[in-house]
Amino acid sequence: MLALLLALGSSLAYGCADFLGGLGARKAHVLRTVMIAAPASLAVELLLWPLLGASFSAGALGWGAASGVASAAAFAMLYRTLAIGPMNVLSPVTALVSAALPVGVGLMQGEHLGAAGLVGLPLALAAVVLVSAGHGAGVARPSRTALLLAFGAGAAIALQLVFLHQAPSDSGVAPLVVGRAVSSAITLAAAGLLRRRLGSERPAYAMSATAGVLDSLANLMFLLAVRSGDLTVVAVITALYPAGTVLLARGVLAERIHRGQLVGLGTAAVAVGLLALT
Repeated sequence: MLALLLALGSSLAYGCADFLGGLGARKAHVLRTVMIAAPASLAVELLLWPLLGASFSAGALGWGAASGVASAAAFAMLYRTLAIGPMNVLSPVTALVSAALPVGVGLMQGEHLGAAGLVGLPLALAAVVLVSAGHGAGVARPSRTALLLAFGAGAAIALQLVFLHQAPSDSGVAPLVVGRAVSSAITLAAAGLLRRRLGSERPAYAMSATAGVLDSLANLMFLLAVRSGDLTVVAVITALYPAGTVLLARGVLAERIHRGQLVGLGTAAVAVGLLALT
């Protein structure tokens, strides 16, 4: 139950972070947004270090660095994806891709589900698909570029989560600190190399920083969840984060929610209940 609650918290934080990051990337070049979001995330993790501890073993350093590379790619592709919209279609596509790889890794590592979990897991995956059912009348269709970016972002997120799961369970927040330091360094280096292409638009500082803080908290809750539960279940619950993005897009941007998406939200609630019984 603790792992499930942490996964739900992670899902909510990811959804809010993606919404704010996507909005920020609409106001300025995506790298300008990530340049603020990534260091803000690192600051949060450094503040958590004295509270939760950190053991910088070889495993924590290696898997943390790998997660940082994946995180940098995920940040850039995801925020760019959400910037060219529509959010209520592309965010769920990214989530579905990001759920598939961790689930496969968990099953290959010998994780098993009870009867309720065997029903709840496919229901949760179906919920992610239903939430993405935004092709009704009045709903914008994404471009091919946007869809490719969504798939790429999903794959990068999946790798980041798998790498964090592989880090030693007694390493505290070390994998998060190392990962965010690496992703921040990559982002700043890329921004320096491409500075002439970044344009003159000023980024949304508060929005971008808040997105980074929420992403950091989401990573922390995910890490704690997989240390107390199964990657298979935690990854799928975390992948329900588009629900938060879709609802925020509806409330703030007036993006239409299709009937299929409403069914998906209800299906997600049923799936979470079943997985809680596993």
